[in-house]
Amino acid sequence: MAEQAGNSDLILENREKLTVTGVRRVLQCNAESAAIETARGVLQLTGAQLNVTSLDLDSGEVKLTGRIDTVEYTAARTPGGFLSRLLR
Repeated sequence: MAEQAGNSDLILENREKLTVTGVRRVLQCNAESAAIETARGVLQLTGAQLNVTSLDLDSGEVKLTGRIDTVEYTAARTPGGFLSRLLR
């Protein structure tokens, strides 16, 4: 897996308010899902009535509200094929 630099924190309050630090950019956001690039990988969210209430890329912080059902980091793929990863 590619090494990531920097810190990223998540604060989830009652499955309704999420604060994320270490944000580099918001890749996608709609009422049912969001994808946020952080210092530790891409954060995928699903839920209902999701809404970005605050975005400050200078400080690297985003705040979302809504019903948050899943929070998942997607792993960055290592360049090269299966065989190159196997032979490391």
